[in-house]
Amino acid sequence: MKVSTYASHSALQILKGAKEEGFETVAFGKARVKPLYTKYFPVADYFIEGSYPEEELLSLDAVVIPTGSFVAHLGVELVEKMRVPYYGNKEVLRWESDRTLERRWLERAKLRLPRVYEDPDDIDGPVIVKPHGAKGGKGYFLAKSPEDFWEKAKRLGIRDKDSLGGIQIQEYVLGVPVYPHYFYSKLNHELELMSIDRRYESNVDAIGRIPAEEQLDLGLSTNYTVIGNIPIVLRESLLMDVIEAGERVVEAAEELMGGLWGPFCLEGVFTEELEFVVFEISARIVAGTNPFVHGSPYSWLRYDYPVSTGRRIAMELRQAEDEERLDEILT
Repeated sequence: MKVSTYASHSALQILKGAKEEGFETVAFGKARVKPLYTKYFPVADYFIEGSYPEEELLSLDAVVIPTGSFVAHLGVELVEKMRVPYYGNKEVLRWESDRTLERRWLERAKLRLPRVYEDPDDIDGPVIVKPHGAKGGKGYFLAKSPEDFWEKAKRLGIRDKDSLGGIQIQEYVLGVPVYPHYFYSKLNHELELMSIDRRYESNVDAIGRIPAEEQLDLGLSTNYTVIGNIPIVLRESLLMDVIEAGERVVEAAEELMGGLWGPFCLEGVFTEELEFVVFEISARIVAGTNPFVHGSPYSWLRYDYPVSTGRRIAMELRQAEDEERLDEILT
């Protein structure tokens, strides 16, 4: 068995982790990035050009590790039909990519969620508008009133209420952005807190460096496209809040879609009242784990050697292979 993934997002970490566990590795994607994975950072034993070279992957006896880029690039429908063994539960994809289903899932987990506005004309305070799917923050914008919403929505091609189906309008909750990364082992029935990050976003973080008066003069509009990630070590008294939230998400997934296993991330904020408000779930490895290729303070507390989220995936695959239980974690 070889470990493969799409050459983007968190592929470097996934492939390095797989090699650390003794697997041969396969990257596939655009020809331009081949040197990144074979020369500059030699983590791929094989590189195949193509967005999803199914026959080549099957011939190599490869397992695909999904990332946000892979799912966004191929689309949920193609991923659901792929014949190459896939690490994780494909049923989760539709629940993650549709914000209505996603909210139902998080409500079942009894998390504190922002209010959602069905009608833009009901907006009575700051909101953040998000397109469906994993797009790395692309297309997000803030609005403060119905008039402000309709003016800014034009950039997404939204001009009337009949074209609102591809977005969700959420209450904008003031707080510190926090993105805890989890790993749930289906083999061991255990949840692990792997690491925590916050995102560095363009151009909203750049605008924050400009005095407010000048921001108004320049007429700047915010954008939330993710450029990179910054590690966070959370206040210790808040750790049980994020761990219990993760446990409830796993329990709800078992009830709704047959389970969630492997890496996932809850995206939210801690308010000044120290309440963890969750606005989204990424039900796969997130790029926020990339600062922790050598492990995090949390993985060091659990293991006596460096364990990234990418390596933790490979550890699960190795255990399943050794115990002849691959059918339990591959779909």
